[in-house]
Amino acid sequence: MLLAFDIGNTTVAVGLFRGRDLIKDWKIASDKEKTSDEYEAVLQTLFRFGGLDPKDINGVIISSVVPPLTPVFQEIGKNVFGCRALVVGPGLKTGMPILYEAPLEVGADRITASIAAYEKYGGPCIILDFGTATTFDVVSGRGEYLGGAIAPGIRIAAEALYLKTARLPRIEIRKPRRAIGRTTVASMQSGLYHGYVGLVTHTIAEIRKELGSEAKVVCTGGFGGEIVGEIRDIDAHDPHLVLEGLRIVYERNRTAGPGNGNDDPSG
Repeated sequence: MLLAFDIGNTTVAVGLFRGRDLIKDWKIASDKEKTSDEYEAVLQTLFRFGGLDPKDINGVIISSVVPPLTPVFQEIGKNVFGCRALVVGPGLKTGMPILYEAPLEVGADRITASIAAYEKYGGPCIILDFGTATTFDVVSGRGEYLGGAIAPGIRIAAEALYLKTARLPRIEIRKPRRAIGRTTVASMQSGLYHGYVGLVTHTIAEIRKELGSEAKVVCTGGFGGEIVGEIRDIDAHDPHLVLEGLRIVYERNRTAGPGNGNDDPSG
């Protein structure tokens, strides 16, 4: 089985694949102060409660946008699962040409999500990830990564209102009953929720205008499930897109048989 780690700024998504099937997934807090011992304890608990044996893992792959945590999970791959983890980055084949001016600047999660979206839905396509940041990634009809757009995530925007003002409270983000709020909390919820619907709708329209075609739109990420029903332009909500992309990248780089975990990333 393959174990995939998507290390983000807020959470670490963990996916367990048997063949092409995602059979288990968990989310644990992303904390760059935690040691590999602490994360090992969390993972061993998850495996024990899931009735799983770490010895059944024969491959580990990592996507990370938190550099201090990358070696932590590489160490876990070796100590707990006996595998040398593949890390999405230079030297690893993705099968997707990156037409970014500075390819190394593109987050590994954005690339893996784009790979999965193109594989599953075809191109051209726009991938929306509602994570800590709200990102838009664009893949051409020929499967090339073209670039995208980055905006603050809705939770960052809400937190900024709380931290940078004297009287606005910390609020729960949810769809308001009315656009015209009659309390401070309702007014903030209206501005955040409808503001993000507008941000997403307008950005999709501008990207499609540049592409000159009706690209499919696939969304993922924590807030995606809450907002997908509000935006008619979104064709699919796929919550495990990054994990699926990691599985695809792993398969494209697997040069050795299962069981040794010594895959050659340059192969």
